[in-house]
Amino acid sequence: MARIYDTRTRRTEEIVPARALRMYTCGPTVHRPAHIGDLRSHLLSDLIRRVLERRRVRLVVCRNITDVGLLAGDAEAGADGAPAWAEGRPVTEVARHHEESFQRDTAALNLRSPEHAPRAGETIEPMVELIAKLIEQGHAYAVSDGSVFFDAASFPTYGEISGNRLDALKPGHRHGDVDPRKRFHADWALWRPGDGEPTWDTPWGRGLPSRHIECSAMSLRFLGERVDIHTGGIDLRFPHHENERAQSDSAAGHEVVKHWVHGEQLLFDGRPMAGSTGNVVLLSDVVEAGLDPLAVRLAFMEQRYRHQVSLDWDALRAADRTLRRWRGRVAEWAESPSAPMARDHVERAEAAFDDDLDTPAALRILRELEHDESVPPGSKFESFLHLDHVLALDLSTEIGRAPVLPPGAAELLDQRARARDSHDWPVADRLRDSLAEVGVLVSDTPDGQVWVLGGH
Repeated sequence: MARIYDTRTRRTEEIVPARALRMYTCGPTVHRPAHIGDLRSHLLSDLIRRVLERRRVRLVVCRNITDVGLLAGDAEAGADGAPAWAEGRPVTEVARHHEESFQRDTAALNLRSPEHAPRAGETIEPMVELIAKLIEQGHAYAVSDGSVFFDAASFPTYGEISGNRLDALKPGHRHGDVDPRKRFHADWALWRPGDGEPTWDTPWGRGLPSRHIECSAMSLRFLGERVDIHTGGIDLRFPHHENERAQSDSAAGHEVVKHWVHGEQLLFDGRPMAGSTGNVVLLSDVVEAGLDPLAVRLAFMEQRYRHQVSLDWDALRAADRTLRRWRGRVAEWAESPSAPMARDHVERAEAAFDDDLDTPAALRILRELEHDESVPPGSKFESFLHLDHVLALDLSTEIGRAPVLPPGAAELLDQRARARDSHDWPVADRLRDSLAEVGVLVSDTPDGQVWVLGGH
């Protein structure tokens, strides 16, 4: 039985198998490129999916795209990226650009595509319907300027996810005095007035939705009133997930989400990633540095998803070396006779996956298996590929692939072949040393020179 830590109950809960489980994960706000800290939280839902699918559980996943509310002055767009208008293009065009970039990044990290990926801007009707229902039920109220607020006091169990209870919340002064339009300072906007594009006409006036109502409406529309797992980054616990839970549960009349699961923050060089600090690393930066993007996935899995982790370029390079070494070893083991999986190692690794996604323990078992001389190479091959269904590191990519020479090595090999044919042994020896420096090992045979890459 797979187990996962539930943020609301504050204990590790069993995920009860069913014919199909429904999972909602908070998707990107596409006002800027996603950095690798953003991508870590999306790995969480992918790992949950892969672990449960290994148990033959089918998942239906919804991951939203927040593509509204990205204009200048929109505090909900986030403080760590430039608003869409600053890029000098229409908001919709910029949102699509960053959405496509996000999809490329998730594909490069081998994150499974969700069954549903609704855009907020294309799902306004169910949001308006949900707001109208909350007003009718007495959980929300409209004010004269066209805003609609949720009545926080109407939801007595507010705070079960984050621990921030209504009676302990202090009025916030970040944007000035307490909003006089609110009945209670902790009430939050469901709809807010606005002009220009994109905004929409509603019974309360022209405006746009809050990101909180977006997730409630899209979750209820695409997954229904029973959601098994809801994931997101730890920063979304409060207020976003508290507000979302209050809205959804009030509309449905019961607890909608069974398990709330959150991934911890990623630091880089010991600091949170933010545009304001210039500490942002994109997946494209990793690729431009010559590293495999799946080295990022491996580096993430070296730590538990709910532990804060600090990466740096040395850690990413180390993960890249491990990834390339394992692919090379798997290719070597593929040449050996087939053999059954190493049952003890595989069972222990799978138990680690089931134990609240203990990927660090699973990776330690793989390293142990790699160096266990008592296990036949064919068994190592079968075991690594079996566990790669969850790890998703593409460990089989080197099988049958001709090794690729480093830049300039082909020319050096040609020069050495000519020197050897002319019996110019000093030049041949010098070129052999030059090739060794770039990782190409050359030896002479009666049939001519042969070479291998140093890591193979």
